[in-house]
Amino acid sequence: MAWTRRDEETSFIGRAAELERIGAALGESRLVTLSGPGGVGKTRLARRAVSSGTPAEEGAAWADLASLRDGTLLAAVVAEALGLSDHTSRPPADAICAWVGDRRTLLVLDSCEHLPAECRDLVGDLLTVCPNLRVLATSREPLRVRAETVVGIEPLGSVTEAVALFADRAAAAGRPLVDDSDRQLAAGLCDQLERLPLALELAAAQLRSMSLTDLCAGPYAAVDLPPEARDLQPGGVRTRPVRHAALRTTIGWSHELCTPLERLLWARLSYLPASFDAETARRLAGGGPLAANRVGRTLASLCEKSVVVRGDGTYRMLDAVREYGRMWLSELGAEPELARRHAAHVLARTRQAHHEWFGPNQRSWYRRIGFLHADIRLAADHLLATDPAAALELIGNVTFFWVCSGYLYEARRYLERAIVPAAAARSGTWARGLWSLGLTLTLQGEQRAAHETALRCRNAAADAGDGEELARAAYLDGLLHLLEGRPLAAATGVETTETGAETSETAQDPTGAEGLSAPAALCRLVHVFGLTGSGRLDQARREALELRDACAALDEHWTRSYAEHQLALIAFLERRAHDAVRHARAALDAKRHIGDAFGIAMVMDLLAIALADAGEEGAAAYGFGAAARFWQTVGHPQRGTPEMASLRDECEDRLVRSMGRARYERTFRQAATGDTHALVTWGAGGGPVPEK
Repeated sequence: MAWTRRDEETSFIGRAAELERIGAALGESRLVTLSGPGGVGKTRLARRAVSSGTPAEEGAAWADLASLRDGTLLAAVVAEALGLSDHTSRPPADAICAWVGDRRTLLVLDSCEHLPAECRDLVGDLLTVCPNLRVLATSREPLRVRAETVVGIEPLGSVTEAVALFADRAAAAGRPLVDDSDRQLAAGLCDQLERLPLALELAAAQLRSMSLTDLCAGPYAAVDLPPEARDLQPGGVRTRPVRHAALRTTIGWSHELCTPLERLLWARLSYLPASFDAETARRLAGGGPLAANRVGRTLASLCEKSVVVRGDGTYRMLDAVREYGRMWLSELGAEPELARRHAAHVLARTRQAHHEWFGPNQRSWYRRIGFLHADIRLAADHLLATDPAAALELIGNVTFFWVCSGYLYEARRYLERAIVPAAAARSGTWARGLWSLGLTLTLQGEQRAAHETALRCRNAAADAGDGEELARAAYLDGLLHLLEGRPLAAATGVETTETGAETSETAQDPTGAEGLSAPAALCRLVHVFGLTGSGRLDQARREALELRDACAALDEHWTRSYAEHQLALIAFLERRAHDAVRHARAALDAKRHIGDAFGIAMVMDLLAIALADAGEEGAAAYGFGAAARFWQTVGHPQRGTPEMASLRDECEDRLVRSMGRARYERTFRQAATGDTHALVTWGAGGGPVPEK
């Protein structure tokens, strides 16, 4: 993810000298670390440096590590930031090295200080293997990697810059500086606050409730500081801040100026690992003296004090502010209860996502599950220690979402950790956990382990007498048969289980598709694939159209996209090239809303084949390049059902002979190095091949 200036929530003031130093360092060194204390502005400087100084031909990826508490997932988080949706069983670091290769790439690792050893090891490996990779890190301490260039980030370089920042934030608080007297008071305050950006922002926010004169009197003129401020400083009392203690004192003062309910909410929200929404705040923080219906108003007050930063319908705490809240949370002894409450809330939301996956809310749930990713990790870690069966259910609920979003490694890791201790339950939840694990193994290409897990899943579902999980097990078996070239076995295997799943977990639909459940839809999809692969095209077309229309009535995207894929393949096999192109584009249009790099790669291959058959040679070559781009994203050579391989190879050979190798490869490379979002947009919408 590359940052631009549009991502900045407030205006950027000054720092020209620092930006020049960062730009010069990035021009000379492959590893640049912005090092400095909390609140000094390292992240904002990194954002501005990336948005204003990254060459157009160089991809930039941003990995936010602040919410990551498990260092073993570092490489997986970096892979996600790089746009890698790896579907192999290799270690994520190896996948990153293969993905980046010799491409010119800038990787930003933001907030490395809590994972120094892991960051040091990963960065060292990546820089050794990837010759054109540059890394920009932010950390309170240097990474201490060979050839690292450390750019120390200090508070604002002059009182002029500090006053400009303070004046900007004061105006935002509704109290602009109006004359020289105000500016002189502000200059003195900025000096007392050591020109530290976050301290200035927190102080300016207090102008909503006090005058500038009272603000400047603040804790610095008082001999008896608030207890919170004293607790954070050597010696308890001071008349002038020691080096970089201004931020701690300012946070403590902000805390002292909060009402008791605001302090309580501050402490409770500090448990959250990343950005959050109003519902999560209400569920987590409501209770006791802070009634749930008062959380919203209290949260708004914390936003006015800049304790919480409001985004577009979401909220977040800055690291230093969260750390202070966690200190008070620990003092209150409330963390165990919050951990329990948080895990229960996240589990409930993922249950809802699971139940609504096959239906009109599917697309919005893909976005929401992505937003909740750090919360799901945190809840899973808690449940693994306290209730492994619930942890298994949690990850099972999101497996289909995570598979499309490229979190296969994380899903498998959590499932394997939960599956053994959760086995005692032997419930439908356990069967679903086995199904989820089998799915990840299948998509990672570990067929033998996947077959063994699929058998365990089928037996567990039978023991539990759970028809829905039996249908899921049949889908998993069918998927394995399809990938191994046994379409008839796939079709036959789901025929006896599909009907039994029709009435469980049905989608709520007023348009006529009601009664079709997610497991039944999955089995029908396997049946269509099996019919197509075994040459029963008339029946396959009828069933694919029926399934496609049922999904369209529900505004469901995942199953519909694969039904369109099969309709495209059937049309191609029946020599209806233009219909094949239309169905392939419709499949990509559905995929745009949910991701699924593996499925996009499959459809792109088919689109290219259909375009070639329709006589659009240049577009076909571009389509093959786009498919290669997505196959590289998932880390596999071109895969899919086996019959596709020969169709693809024959089509490419024809294109090379017709276009000439040089022209074909030039067009292919243009797409193979292109932006993935733009490629899917082109594939779904059609139009001419984009020009360089």
